[in-house]
Amino acid sequence: MQAIAQAFIRYFSQVRPTAALFPVVLAALIAVFFFKYKREMAPRMGTLEWIQNFDKPRFSLDGKGYSMERRDLLPVIIILAVYAVVVFTNLGSTKDPQSFYTFEGENDSVVIDLGEQKEISSIMYYTGLYPGDYDLYYSSNGSNWIRLKDTTAQEDESGAINDAAMHQSYADLFKWQYASIGDTMIKTRYIRIVARVLPMELGELALYDANGRLLDVSGVDSVLLDEQNTVPDAPSWYNSMYFDEIYHGRTAYENIKNIYPYEITHPPLGKIIISLGIRIFGMTPFGYRFMGTFFGVLMLLPLYVLLKNLFGKTKVAMCGTTLFAFEFMHFTQTRIATIDTYGVFFILLSFLFMWRWISAPYAHTLKKTWLDLFLCGLSFGLGCACKWTVLYAGVGLAALWLLRVIMKYRAVGLEHYGKELLGTIGLSVVFFLVIPAIIYCLSYIPYGLALGYQLPSMLTDKNYYKIIWDNQVYMLTYHSGVDQSHPYSSRWYQWLFDVRPILYYLNYSGSTKSAFGAFNSPLISWGGLVALVSSVVAFWKRRKPQVILIWAGYLCQFLPWVFITRTTFAYHYFGCILFLTIAISYVFDELISRNPKNDRLVYGFTGLNTGLFILFYPVLSGAEASVQFCLNFLKWFPSWPWG
Repeated sequence: MQAIAQAFIRYFSQVRPTAALFPVVLAALIAVFFFKYKREMAPRMGTLEWIQNFDKPRFSLDGKGYSMERRDLLPVIIILAVYAVVVFTNLGSTKDPQSFYTFEGENDSVVIDLGEQKEISSIMYYTGLYPGDYDLYYSSNGSNWIRLKDTTAQEDESGAINDAAMHQSYADLFKWQYASIGDTMIKTRYIRIVARVLPMELGELALYDANGRLLDVSGVDSVLLDEQNTVPDAPSWYNSMYFDEIYHGRTAYENIKNIYPYEITHPPLGKIIISLGIRIFGMTPFGYRFMGTFFGVLMLLPLYVLLKNLFGKTKVAMCGTTLFAFEFMHFTQTRIATIDTYGVFFILLSFLFMWRWISAPYAHTLKKTWLDLFLCGLSFGLGCACKWTVLYAGVGLAALWLLRVIMKYRAVGLEHYGKELLGTIGLSVVFFLVIPAIIYCLSYIPYGLALGYQLPSMLTDKNYYKIIWDNQVYMLTYHSGVDQSHPYSSRWYQWLFDVRPILYYLNYSGSTKSAFGAFNSPLISWGGLVALVSSVVAFWKRRKPQVILIWAGYLCQFLPWVFITRTTFAYHYFGCILFLTIAISYVFDELISRNPKNDRLVYGFTGLNTGLFILFYPVLSGAEASVQFCLNFLKWFPSWPWG
């Protein structure tokens, strides 16, 4: 008891009373919801429903799928349109510098003539490709140069001091940064920039006068001063790369420039997809974030279809899709230029088509069902070419495939199913092994082009496949060795209860802050776990096959992480959130099936999640918010970095 009391004291010493009240109230509301669900599903007085506790229906997959209807069109359009407006708003700048000066030759430098003496108090610059440092010089006559030094530089492990005024490390690419010139006021006409390492790319300079105003350089002829309209008020996530965008967004750009990619720890397709947005909107935050956000909107469509196919109710499909639309992880993770979104998208597609295949009437032959099997394999292959974690989904898909085969064999017998079974096995080998392997190999074409290979000859060159094989070995070695500590890493048991979000960005500005990261909606995270358990109980009583898909999807996305010892993060739970949403939708279906008036409970649950999304919007989107607001309302637990 003393330990519990001390834990409570520590908790309330780190969390404001107003913030601490929220999780208590939310937990109570979840308890009330599921208590009402339990009461609704209990046998009603004066009926024979109690018999179902003893005489359980037979489990079957025969014709358990439902079809989309014309009336589903309007809800789908409204959900996608509303969410698209919300998620694309303030996604990122559309006007970062697009022209770069490349330092390539020895003694290569850029000299800027301002035309007359100018007072400069600070310099901001926009970085391009390649890491390194720049030496910054100034001169009044163009002959006698003074080098600016970073007076804050510290000795490294070797005792050397990097006092370059402009740094461009691998983590600083495609970012606006301030030159390290201290409080020195520079009075100069000429500025000279020299790269210490070759090659290096520099995009733009922003020069500020003694009053902190941007200098008018409209008459100056320089590639580093030709896009002054792109200069922001200050560096931020809105106009610069953040977190793992420095890997995936950069690599997407390198694919376009035919440069061998920097990020090779994941398969290539996700970065290829990111590059499509860059081709359309330029190498801007909006450009390299566009495709992930677009896929985040797009995945709501197959989710709606899956929920309708599972439960046959427009209300359930509508509310379940809305839940996922305003799920915190879904919103934040699809707005960052990383590859997780594509993996989850193709996992969703795979399970949609697998459900359509396994729930088809037993009377349907392979001639009528092969297309769903093919689309499932195709989606699986595309997902694997984005991220290896999609391979985990393959275990769940295989379990569902086997279940269908067994159930149909039992229903129709070997005499009527033997020939079809052989055809199913043969096609499955092609759809789930051959086609994914082809897709996977084709995704490496940018690697081959960057190394000088040509299409189509590279596809028959054994050296091309050696590149692919060597990369698989490298990826396996890399991921098995990722064990460095990280301030925002978390383990699988922490994901279950939203204990440790990952902070993507943080910037204070007086009494306000801009901060956001990846974590789950507590309502879906906590309520989804209760829904999972409830679905098992319901399956025991009512034998609904939808439960099998829910658990197959959740376990194949969750269990591998229990045994993985590498450093992990909250976003690795993204795929599980999808199936927690489907589990909650299952409860919605049972409630409405029991009594149509229970739709009020369903709407209330959905509305509550939308309300939580609005409350947490600042720490999901990076919007400026009062520090006190974050402390009083958003920092529910000491481990939540919103204070």
